Amino acid sequence: MKKYAKLTALILCAVLCVACLSACGGSQPASSAPAAAPAEAKVLKVATNVAFPPYEFYDNEQAVGIDVEIIQAICDKLGYTMDLSDMEFGSIITAVAAGKVDVGFGAITITEERAKSVHFTTSYATGIQSIIVTEDSPITGADDLYADGIKIGVQQDTTGDIYATGDFGEDHIARFNKGADAVQALLTGKCNAVIIDNSPAETFVAQNAGLKILPTVYAEEAYGFELSYDNEALYNEVNGALEALIADGTVQAIIDKYISAD
Repeated sequence: MKKYAKLTALILCAVLCVACLSACGGSQPASSAPAAAPAEAKVLKVATNVAFPPYEFYDNEQAVGIDVEIIQAICDKLGYTMDLSDMEFGSIITAVAAGKVDVGFGAITITEERAKSVHFTTSYATGIQSIIVTEDSPITGADDLYADGIKIGVQQDTTGDIYATGDFGEDHIARFNKGADAVQALLTGKCNAVIIDNSPAETFVAQNAGLKILPTVYAEEAYGFELSYDNEALYNEVNGALEALIADGTVQAIIDKYISAD
């Protein structure tokens, strides 16, 4: 009996030891290293008026164009995801200055007045303001726009609007939310000429029979992207990326994709 009692005690002792070891092992986590938190996506909120070809326009409901591609290249270089808002042209700079968006663009001319509200990047492109008329128009140059009864179609808040209002007076101006609307007004006789950036002018003339661009340049200007003065770090980041893309030829390649050198 003593022999069996002793054997039973040894078995019970072994079972208790195994149970103890199992309990101790189960209390330890599989890995003491904390799980890595997913990296937070960097988002660049941008705004433009997607109605200004070839700088920004819709192709199968996708925003494309010179400005859109340059901003996307900046985002790619800096590791940002682009979040684009389409708004009226006159609201872009206001949205940037108020901090509602990070970057504004839309072939926006760098001017001293606008620079009071937003911080312009290095200029990435230059352009000219042109005058569109019908092929049978008696208007041959800017001086003819001073004549009584002449109405000049412009896209509201653009430099075409600003320059034309200053030169010819409020009574000569017909404002539209989009350049295409001004061109339609010209085609239907609601205005006598349209002043707009040359690249969009060429697109509109190519799309609408019976129009032409006068050979005289109305104004020359430089385009820049706009950021808030309140975020100097982001400005330096974006402007630095833009300057690098200008230096390595990326910006010019994008422009050449949309605007022929001929």
